[in-house]
Amino acid sequence: MSMNMVERFDDVSVICKANIYFDGKVISHTILFKDGKKKTVGVIFPGLFTFNTDAPERMEIIAGSCRAKQSGSDHWAPYGPGTFFLVPGKSSFEIAVDEGVAEYVCSFE
Repeated sequence: MSMNMVERFDDVSVICKANIYFDGKVISHTILFKDGKKKTVGVIFPGLFTFNTDAPERMEIIAGSCRAKQSGSDHWAPYGPGTFFLVPGKSSFEIAVDEGVAEYVCSFE
């Protein structure tokens, strides 16, 4: 799916402590909004990673590219800048970056 890319968030709080996964190959910071919503902004270095979800998530790719596969699916879909994919809550997804770095915004819904 395509979208208009977010370039900045104004009037938010940022948790300074980084979320570091997979020996530093996935790093994000948490952004808190006044209305109680939460997002993370991060980077994914080359590799293949599996994430479990508690709440539904929307993964927006801001720069770079990746492939993603939903739990229970055999289909890998490509995602580049300006695209996103949705992940149900209480589920999982695999994400692969083949080269370079993928930058993303994850919205918890």
